[in-house]
Amino acid sequence: MSARSASSTGSERGLIARVWHGAVPAAKGDAYAAYLRRTGVTECRATPGNTGVEVLRRTVGGETHFLFISFWKSMDAIRTFAGDDVERAHYYPEDHEYLVELEPTVTHYDVLER
Repeated sequence: MSARSASSTGSERGLIARVWHGAVPAAKGDAYAAYLRRTGVTECRATPGNTGVEVLRRTVGGETHFLFISFWKSMDAIRTFAGDDVERAHYYPEDHEYLVELEPTVTHYDVLER
C-alpha cells in the first residue's frame, strides 16, 4: 500500500481496521441496521482513504449487537471521518434513540490478512 503509518510497535502500518460495537433492543434491530446503512456505512464509504465496511449482527436474548468494522489506508483518513480524537466513537443524531448505551470509544487494529 502506498499510504503507511507507524503502528504501535513503530513498524510500517498498512491497512487499519476501526472497530465499533453497539447494542440495541432486539425489537429495534432491523430498523437500526437500516439506519446504519444510511448513516455510518454511507459516510465511511464516501470518505477518501476508506477501503471498505463490514457490519456484523448478532441477537442474544433481548439485545441485538452490531460490530461495525471499517478499513482505512491511514490514521489521517480516519481523522477525516472521525475528527482529531480518533479513539472516540462517531455517532449520528438518532443513535441515542436506538442504542442501549453510547460506547465512548472504538478500537483500531493493524490488518494482517484480508
